[in-house]
Amino acid sequence: MKEDRVVSLEALEARMKAYAVRVDAALSRELKLYAHSRFHDPLVYAIEGGKRVRPVMLMLSAEALGCKDDSVLGAAVAVELLHTESIIHDDVIDEEKVRRSKLPFHVKYGYSASLLSADFVFAMILAIAARYDDRRIAEEVSNAALQMSEGEYSELTIDPQIYKLTWDEYLRIVADKTASLFETSAKLGGLLAAGDEKEVQALAEYGRCIGIAYQLKDDLLDWRSHDKVSVGLLKTHGESEVVGKMKAQAESFAEEAKRQLMHLPRNEATILLEDLSDFTVLREF
Repeated sequence: MKEDRVVSLEALEARMKAYAVRVDAALSRELKLYAHSRFHDPLVYAIEGGKRVRPVMLMLSAEALGCKDDSVLGAAVAVELLHTESIIHDDVIDEEKVRRSKLPFHVKYGYSASLLSADFVFAMILAIAARYDDRRIAEEVSNAALQMSEGEYSELTIDPQIYKLTWDEYLRIVADKTASLFETSAKLGGLLAAGDEKEVQALAEYGRCIGIAYQLKDDLLDWRSHDKVSVGLLKTHGESEVVGKMKAQAESFAEEAKRQLMHLPRNEATILLEDLSDFTVLREF
């Protein structure tokens, strides 16, 4: 990556803030529809914090193709809610004790409430998808949820103490459990902006590559957390080899994401998507 393209965390966040603010406002409006529900306050807690990377990516993908209006906000909320649902489930499975410097949902509200709340969130997502005439919106969100579940289940069934995980298996799990929602987010932006097939597929591949790079970087930053897939790789290959290969592949996927953007018009939104590619592997949080 060229040094003159590297952007600081502060600079990138400042440029993304206007998009994140719109997402937060849309999330608040959506939750107000359920103000009467017992799930309302817990879900407000669940969505607090976060960078809104996936919905912002959706909005930028649409804007890159000329769509700047609020028609994309429903889909943006849907992908953020799907991310929220996955966090609730993941924290239960992983028995997390902290999330975004606060108590994980299941610690604050209990395991049973966590399962029911995640179900409720998925029902909210279905309601949002039903508002779009284009059935592809629902199909893409559904595909992402299916892939995420497949990836999580694959990871759940691994015993790193006895199973030697291959690189291809590791990347397949990463692609399913994490990259699928990034891919869907970028692809939905292209679909909502009425992009042609080449543009939509370029955005989908951009999102997939960013998602893989993002998870690789996460695993590097949290290397000693004894994550199942990380430990499985360590058992097979050794720490120095695994860390070196993760760094190299994260950079490679981020570069491939930027190459996909060459199929899109060059504008402010595309440039921000490009900077997001660099930041994905350079971040330290």
